[in-house]
Amino acid sequence: MSIHRFAQFALVWTIFALIAGLSACDQIGQLLIPTTPQMEGLTGEIPIGLVLPITGQLAALGSRMGEGFELAREEINHSQLNGAKITFIIEDDGTTPEGAVEAFNKLIHQDRVPAILGPASSSAAREAFPIAQQNQVVALSPTSGASGLSAIGDYVFRASLTADVVIPNSVKLTHAKLDYQRVATIVDTVELVARNSDQVWQEALTESGVEILTTETFQSGDTDLSEQLNRIKDLNPDAIFISALPTDMPDIMIQARELGIPYSIPFIVAQVSADEVRAAGDAAEGLITAASWLSTADTPGNQAFVHNYTEKYGVEPSIWAAQSYASLYILAEAIANAQSTDSEAIRDAMANLSDLDTVLGRFSFNAVGDTVYDPIMLIVKDGEFHPFE
Repeated sequence: MSIHRFAQFALVWTIFALIAGLSACDQIGQLLIPTTPQMEGLTGEIPIGLVLPITGQLAALGSRMGEGFELAREEINHSQLNGAKITFIIEDDGTTPEGAVEAFNKLIHQDRVPAILGPASSSAAREAFPIAQQNQVVALSPTSGASGLSAIGDYVFRASLTADVVIPNSVKLTHAKLDYQRVATIVDTVELVARNSDQVWQEALTESGVEILTTETFQSGDTDLSEQLNRIKDLNPDAIFISALPTDMPDIMIQARELGIPYSIPFIVAQVSADEVRAAGDAAEGLITAASWLSTADTPGNQAFVHNYTEKYGVEPSIWAAQSYASLYILAEAIANAQSTDSEAIRDAMANLSDLDTVLGRFSFNAVGDTVYDPIMLIVKDGEFHPFE
């Protein structure tokens, strides 16, 4: 080969490699930058209230929620060509309904926000949602799951799948595969979503012809459940259904296994995150749960979210982070569609959202403001979530 021909050959391959490299960079860019709503008709700061359990029993969950919100805010703000920026006014509800009420009143009457993201728990949402409704301010709770709360009014919405949606489907799928006939339930009698979940579990189990041997009770934060768990152990059920706050679930599972409840008896819960699975360690093996999100799902923007979150915070996101991240994108889409920060306009745009691509999947609200998308059934194997098949 002549030197001239070799030079031409090398030049061609250099150009090819450059194009391939640029293409790869473009693909990486597409992975790392999710599609973001454009608030073209708006400029300046758009204040959004956040009501989180920064302290109290759900502080760990609140931390994950805050991280999800902040990552979404950075991405959305970075994408705005007109300079519009979402800002947060953050209030701590202390994991109490009273704290949530105080936070909502401050954000509405002092800070004059057009929309609030939160609160986290169903007990807090039950008390705080009426304040948003009475003052005609949009409220979107990313994580509260008790049945019926969105029916409080047309200004309140939720991004979490509710107990009356998740649980009957969970019973149908798990009963068909595991063929359990005799089960036990254990329920936190303080937290609204736990009481509601246990009621729905019992209704769905009874409808499927399953015998409920016992329903054991405790209160949020109780540390010794040996008496209740020993009674369950003595009855030797085929499965145990837990209705509790996420932060209580690891201790329940650990105590149960330490007391000798065998791994052949699975725990089944309405919703739990990877954080609780890690906290429970080996005791969570075989746990079955319904979920709104999975880190390996191929939903739009999900792998970008997992990558960016892990890079920013040093740990893979939990379901609480994912639902919060998606919630800000949902609210921003409504603001973009409304091209307004007027609460009534945002409310109307929220109600009309349909088949919006999110990390949770195709997202819509039903007539009362609850979320509509397909839950995923998961099982813990070797400390990780896998599809329950």
